[in-house]
Amino acid sequence: MANVTIDSGVCGEETRVTTTKLEDYNVKIEIESSCPHIQKLAQELDEVEAFNEISFRRGMPEILQKGTEYCTHAACPVPVGIVKAVEVAAGLALPKDVTIQIET
Repeated sequence: MANVTIDSGVCGEETRVTTTKLEDYNVKIEIESSCPHIQKLAQELDEVEAFNEISFRRGMPEILQKGTEYCTHAACPVPVGIVKAVEVAAGLALPKDVTIQIET
């Protein structure tokens, strides 16, 4: 299981992702978000196969595809945060925070 909280930045939206490993490398995804766009994404994304999500070698990952459909901002960190939660829940990555630090 992995729990991830994503603060999307200046938009002020917050998303909470809970992922749970099922059989093989299937992962259940639960998403709660203050963002109406991510809420729509969450309605269509409930379970994925982790190996399909962590590489571009098998085509566009479903999570990122849904991100392009529903996120209005290309730099939205939520789809990538969901991918990170999936790979940790599946045991394909160690739990480590990811940071984007912006300096001007």
